[in-house]
Amino acid sequence: MAEFKEFIGSAEVNMDSKGRIVLPVKYRELLGEGFHVTRGYDGCLSVYDKENWEEFRDKLLSYRSTNAAARLIQRKFLSGVEEPVPDKQGKILLSQQLRDFAGLTKEVIVAGAGNRVEIWDKQRWEEYNNGGMSIEEAAAQLDELGFDF
Repeated sequence: MAEFKEFIGSAEVNMDSKGRIVLPVKYRELLGEGFHVTRGYDGCLSVYDKENWEEFRDKLLSYRSTNAAARLIQRKFLSGVEEPVPDKQGKILLSQQLRDFAGLTKEVIVAGAGNRVEIWDKQRWEEYNNGGMSIEEAAAQLDELGFDF
């Protein structure tokens, strides 16, 4: 199992016209070299450090490719993977494919999500946080599965 790195907090950054964003220093230091960016859940991008990426990738590849849902998940996550290299200012380039998937515009939120960092369009982030399931509803569902809060 990969060493758990705690990605927490969030920051607002701007994306330039070329599709580059600056990853905040607190995340860059934890991500280290060789991190991966791919599609995420709920319309965001997920950024994994090397160890957490390998664990996530191995789990994806453990699914039987004879199962249509497994193939779909493998393709969605693995076909979109990029390994950006930050420049001297800490900027990374996000491909047009990933920017389109996440609906990224100029204002971007970079948020810690435990074992990964997420990159969100600011408007989509606000809509996600102001709509849908409440924390209480989510906790109740997890409680039914045996998670204790």
